Amino acid sequence: MKVPEIKTMANLESAFAGESMAHIKYRYFAKIARDAGDEEVAKVFEETAQQEVQHALSHLDLIYPKSEMSTKRCLEMAIAGETYEYTEMYPGFLKTAEQEGNTAATSEIQQQIGESKEHAELFKLTLAKAAKRFSALAKVEERHANQYRAVLEKVSA
Repeated sequence: MKVPEIKTMANLESAFAGESMAHIKYRYFAKIARDAGDEEVAKVFEETAQQEVQHALSHLDLIYPKSEMSTKRCLEMAIAGETYEYTEMYPGFLKTAEQEGNTAATSEIQQQIGESKEHAELFKLTLAKAAKRFSALAKVEERHANQYRAVLEKVSA
């Protein structure tokens, strides 16, 4: 009996999240070890953190196959993700932090809302600029193709 592919994809997404979190935690642990004067332990954490990045990237290669991706699609996905963060995710987290009276978390979350909005806007601007470049490139390519057709017609005649 074949297991549905959707479970594998969900598992890969969970593994990606876990490897990504491990990377950041180990970088943080390296900072703590280094601040405590333990350079050897800091280096072990940093080396392991880098391996976690490679694991996460391997998962992404399966989740988002390069053959199915484009710069435009990447930018659109980034815009959607950042927009979700500042319109839905963080506002919900902010409400909870405020209800619990956690002022440190409230401050952090408010900052993240602003930064996520900035990121979304940056990606939107980048997408708009890229669209203009792609359009200009397409026009150049069309002009070259027309020139080649004209030469081919002369040679074929």
